[in-house]
Amino acid sequence: MSDDPIDRSGLRPRYWETTPLKKMSTAEWEALCDGCGKCCLNKLEDEETGEVALTCVACRLLDDETCRCGQYPIRHQFVPDCITLDAATIHQHMYWLPQTCAYRLIYEGRPLYDWHPLISGRADSVHEAGVSMRHRTYSEYDIADEDWEEYIIEEPT
Repeated sequence: MSDDPIDRSGLRPRYWETTPLKKMSTAEWEALCDGCGKCCLNKLEDEETGEVALTCVACRLLDDETCRCGQYPIRHQFVPDCITLDAATIHQHMYWLPQTCAYRLIYEGRPLYDWHPLISGRADSVHEAGVSMRHRTYSEYDIADEDWEEYIIEEPT
């Protein structure tokens, strides 16, 4: 997986099937990210129903080509309210996590999809499967907050 920005080398084989999220190493946790970019999309939440709508308006740090945060290690310096997802707080974030998200799937006891880089062995498989947001986003710099409703989309699955 040399083209993969996440170092997935040296991980235990199929660890996600036997290791609870809370017992995963930092490397194992990070390797669960499939690189779809959906978590970096701005979402709209209906105050009355709690329903969350996905937009194609992305965080200013999302690289539309790679579907990765351009400043991941220091992202909180630029986006202080960026969520840090971890095993202790994942239950608080389930309502907005993408349906295809590996963190969600493992939390719910479901298997990873065949296109997930941990299964396919290739970082680009998420893009080839049409699940990622590659070339489908607009930067939040380019779209006024009050116009986000016009950019609501269905999640690519």
